[in-house]
Amino acid sequence: MSNTVTVSQLNFYIRSILEENPVLNNIFVVGEISNFKYYSRSGHMYLTLKDEAAQLKAVMFSNSAQRLKFTPEDGMRVICRGRISVYDKDGVYQLYIEDMQPDGAGALSKAFEQLKDKLSNEGLFSEEHKKSLPLFPQKIGVATSNIGAAVEDIKNIINRRFPLCELVIAPTVVQGEQASRDIVNSIKLLDNIDDIDIIIVGRGGGSIEDLWAFNTEEVARAVYNCKTPVISAVGHETDYTICDFVADTRASTPSAAAEIAVPDIEEIKEKLNKYNNFISSYLSHRIDFEYQRLDNVINKSNFSAIDDYFNKFFDVLTLRNNELINAFENKIQNCSNKISFASGKLNALSPLSVLSRGYSIVHKDDEVVKSVNELSKDDKIKVTLNDGSAICTVNEVKNEQ
Repeated sequence: MSNTVTVSQLNFYIRSILEENPVLNNIFVVGEISNFKYYSRSGHMYLTLKDEAAQLKAVMFSNSAQRLKFTPEDGMRVICRGRISVYDKDGVYQLYIEDMQPDGAGALSKAFEQLKDKLSNEGLFSEEHKKSLPLFPQKIGVATSNIGAAVEDIKNIINRRFPLCELVIAPTVVQGEQASRDIVNSIKLLDNIDDIDIIIVGRGGGSIEDLWAFNTEEVARAVYNCKTPVISAVGHETDYTICDFVADTRASTPSAAAEIAVPDIEEIKEKLNKYNNFISSYLSHRIDFEYQRLDNVINKSNFSAIDDYFNKFFDVLTLRNNELINAFENKIQNCSNKISFASGKLNALSPLSVLSRGYSIVHKDDEVVKSVNELSKDDKIKVTLNDGSAICTVNEVKNEQ
């Protein structure tokens, strides 16, 4: 028969008709996933879409599957965009999916819930793994963009509240395809600095797409494996990310993270002053109280008799002390009188005393002349008087014996 065709020719012909139909070349199909299979080696996904009355085979190749923000599952209702064609080998028409979204919930929201459930089941959100923040951090690492309001807010607040703390900024890409990897690298970099006490990870607000880098599994595990306490500060107060759940502490904003990370130095000063005043007042009252107790003990015991006993000894000691002082003063007076008497006798025998009564002393050749026989006419002599001396010449020597 002249109109016969081969199976391959027929399948090819039908595929050409389907692919040339503009309606089938870009069609949206809603259905529930079943028989889902994912081949990690190739990255291809195979599934069946079904509703209450029919089913349709579908395939999503790796170049399209890798763009998915969530993981398809059996029983999930989805909206698929793609084209209808025939797989020549089986002669079965199927949907070649180019994009897939959960029906009723956005892909990002679905991915968020899936990853949240997965990590929660693994225990990454457990309180027992969360580390406490130090009260007085000396150095804080910050993984965020080095430009913009977030990093400036952190700098200003920490400088105002606790200027003793040093900041180490790790400039980080926080949005876009490379953001997750960059956030992980910054976390690891800061965690390897031994003297960093706290790490703040975050950025300012934005849409769920803007914040999506903080919802990835690689960032979550980097935070979880961090040996340094981590504060997650992503977006605004109403924004929650996977990073928030894994982190040791969640802050509603980057500014709030800075408030949480450091104490207020003015509040510390005020507390110290209160403690100082309280302790001073307490010690003063306690000392007064103990003095009163001591007085009561003395008054109600035999301590007063002991005081009288010792007072008698003190009186005896005082008496003996006065006697010793008097005896010592008398001894000194007696010695002084003896010295005065001896001085008078010495003064009476002194040559100077003799001279003061009109006598004189004659020297010849520096020797005292005791007899006229020692003198000759024309000898030079020295005559010492009470108030001076005179040099004389002997004119005549008379011996009166």
